[in-house]
Amino acid sequence: MKKQYFGTDGIRGEVGQFPIVPEFMTRLGYAAGKVLSRDAKVGERCKVLIGKDTRISGYMLEAALEAGFAAAGVDVMLCGPIPTPGVAYLTKALRLSAGLVISASHNPYQDNGIKFFSAKGDKLSDEFELAIEAQLEQAIGCVSSEHLGKAFRLDDAAGRYIEFCKSTFPSDLNLKGLKIVVDCANGAAYHTAPHVFHELGAEVVSIGVHPDGRNINDACGATSPAALIAKVKEVKADLGVALDGDADRLQLVDADGRLFNGDELLYMLTKDRLNRGQQLGGVVGTLMTNLAVEQAIKALGIGFERAKVGDRYVLELLKQKGWLIGGEGSGHLLCLDQHSTGDGTIAALQILGAMQLSKASLSQLLGSVAIFPQVLINVRFRSDYRWQEDAIFTKAITKVTADLGDQGRVLVRASGTEPVLRVMVEATDIALAERNAHYLAGLIPI
Repeated sequence: MKKQYFGTDGIRGEVGQFPIVPEFMTRLGYAAGKVLSRDAKVGERCKVLIGKDTRISGYMLEAALEAGFAAAGVDVMLCGPIPTPGVAYLTKALRLSAGLVISASHNPYQDNGIKFFSAKGDKLSDEFELAIEAQLEQAIGCVSSEHLGKAFRLDDAAGRYIEFCKSTFPSDLNLKGLKIVVDCANGAAYHTAPHVFHELGAEVVSIGVHPDGRNINDACGATSPAALIAKVKEVKADLGVALDGDADRLQLVDADGRLFNGDELLYMLTKDRLNRGQQLGGVVGTLMTNLAVEQAIKALGIGFERAKVGDRYVLELLKQKGWLIGGEGSGHLLCLDQHSTGDGTIAALQILGAMQLSKASLSQLLGSVAIFPQVLINVRFRSDYRWQEDAIFTKAITKVTADLGDQGRVLVRASGTEPVLRVMVEATDIALAERNAHYLAGLIPI
């Protein structure tokens, strides 16, 4: 049976363990190059962009991918560390065949992975990924010397991306008078995000901007916001911005140190767009989106749909519906009127624009929306375990769901990026959510 390499967000794993090894990456570059060349117009030479975050393994994987593409006759542009959405933007702006990001997003530095973007700057289709996987089953080859790919360095990549981010902020507004702490998670945005906010007029205090190849996402950034909360209070800032390792996720902190997650920010974006008279047919969340946010968005008089977890699925549903705004609680927020993919920096600018226009704080923008407590437990399970076929476990899910009624819900799903089963219980009462989540998690054989 043909092996499946792509998960919900590209290919990801521990460095040194297959497939995150040089030999496979060379094969991957070659396979992707062959597929791109097959789809290219007659006489057209394919060119791809490769960006990366700050993991030390990025150097090794970048070189291996470059070799594979060159062997397939595809030119490569290297832009060094840059946010994932920056690669999406540059791929489209430079009219390239595809873009690749070497990153494991919010994971620790020991992990790494590959994400692909199409020529339009959005995630590759399932069909394209399947074509690459099929090509990976074939032996690697090499075009003749006169057709080998070349490599170029795009020296002004960061500057181009900074200007693009700034262009998404209302031209009649600025950030003068605001003190903003920006936590870049020692990741790809360390040399872009602080400049964006500073050049728009804010006083910027930067943390998580000293990457050493090993400290990405280490007690900092969107997945560990305690450092940002402390810094906001210490310097008496007006706002804190937390990005993750590849800067496609966002969390915000107000002057009181209150953290606002992606679900809450999604509601704020929706309400702001409506206040400005923008037509929104609806909003897309995910299976994990807080029930209170769904109810609040529907109360605004627009539709709400849930996609599978993962920003690529949010994007797919947005395109199906012809809608513009979507996101997930982890902080992936999509504003398709501004960018083709989720972008933490641009999402922060959209919220800041809403604050400046309305002269309101984050709490005031959120209004009376009371988020339901969610308890999420990750359980590592046996490789042969099929929870949908476990009668005891599925019966327990049915019972808990019935007991919660309209006061909560249950969601169980397998992770697309690691070997764990995610058990989530949402309820109006935290104790109720915790009790039921631990009860269900305890039924899973490990």
